Amino acid sequence: MTDKFLCDFRFLLLAAAVAFIYIQMCLFTTQSKYADRLANAVEAETRCTSQMRKLIDQISMQQSRIVDLEVKGLQRRMDKIQTPVAAVVIMACNRADYLERTIKSILKYQNAVASKYPLFVSQDGSDPQVREKALSYDQLTHMQHLDSKPVQTERPGELIAYYKIARHYKWALDKLFHEYKFSRVIILEDDMEIAPDFFDYFEAAAALMEKDKTIMAVSSWNDNGQKQFVHDPEILYRSDFFPGLGWMLTKSTWNELSPKWPKAYWDDWLRLQENHKGRQFIRPEVCRTYNFGEHGSSLGQFFRQYLEPIKLNDVQVDWKSKDLSYLMEDEYIKHFAEILKNAKPINGADAVLKASNVQGDVRVHYKDQPDFERIARQFGVFQEWKDGVPRTAYKGVVVFRYPPPRRVFLVGPKSFELLGIKSV
Repeated sequence: MTDKFLCDFRFLLLAAAVAFIYIQMCLFTTQSKYADRLANAVEAETRCTSQMRKLIDQISMQQSRIVDLEVKGLQRRMDKIQTPVAAVVIMACNRADYLERTIKSILKYQNAVASKYPLFVSQDGSDPQVREKALSYDQLTHMQHLDSKPVQTERPGELIAYYKIARHYKWALDKLFHEYKFSRVIILEDDMEIAPDFFDYFEAAAALMEKDKTIMAVSSWNDNGQKQFVHDPEILYRSDFFPGLGWMLTKSTWNELSPKWPKAYWDDWLRLQENHKGRQFIRPEVCRTYNFGEHGSSLGQFFRQYLEPIKLNDVQVDWKSKDLSYLMEDEYIKHFAEILKNAKPINGADAVLKASNVQGDVRVHYKDQPDFERIARQFGVFQEWKDGVPRTAYKGVVVFRYPPPRRVFLVGPKSFELLGIKSV
């Protein structure tokens, strides 16, 4: 019985051992299969990671190239798109034929520097021909001012046009400085032609204005710029008299003027000492604008005598190469005084005849406004004064050529004192 039990037990052990070995073999086979699969998966993951890294590297390289190209392209565009020197605005109303002539004159020289001098036409009123003419040019921006309320004069008999003009100027300059955010604006009227170096002149003048805050505005106009009174297109002057007729001012100056802008006669208002406060204006000897507007608000006043004979500069002056430091306030007063001292004095009556018979520059002293008007009438230059200042005058001195190239200085009773000149 015992031997049989032991035999059965051994048989069971053997069967269990065989089963155990079989199970272990199955487990080993299964583990081997999973190990192979795992190894294949790891290898596949490694390949995938490697490929992904290569792809990321390629994408990074492409992105770097794209960014580099964008930067270079942006730089090229920035090189082409320059910060504006000044906006140029043509003030227009109801003279479509005049406006066309003005636009064509400006575009002739503005196209090459369009990014520096964006061009605008500001139309006062609703004249359809003016609007159509302005909108026919892609090179400019059209603005239109419409009165929100009736314009009334302050005194009987006044021309309402001068009130409308002043209102239009304020609206246009507010828009250009405050809405369009320009730092400078050049104001032209719709009856002007410009000189070949008009834009270069104003660019040089803009740099001068940045350095010298005693310059209130820069003008392209000389009231005594008639052909018989000018000679040198490279000479510039300071003046205590606002010339207008093609002029540039800065945003900071406009911020000062805008709140108190007059209802009418804005140009004469600017000539009041209470408004320019001792600041001065730069003007050329030879005009950079020509006013051809015989018919307009001023009814052709002075046109035949003073405007039609104006000499418009016809040469290209390289203003970028010119040293204009002599126009700085501290330098100019010494510069001008030295020129004046070297001029030969002329006394007595018949100044015109005496000036014609003297070699070199001459100076003629006047005692007061009537005396100035008498002498100016003899030569044929402007006799007008505003708020105690003759047109074009600097420290009471009016200078012009007669005959060119000789300079004639009409010298006021206090001019030497203002210039720091002792009697000579």
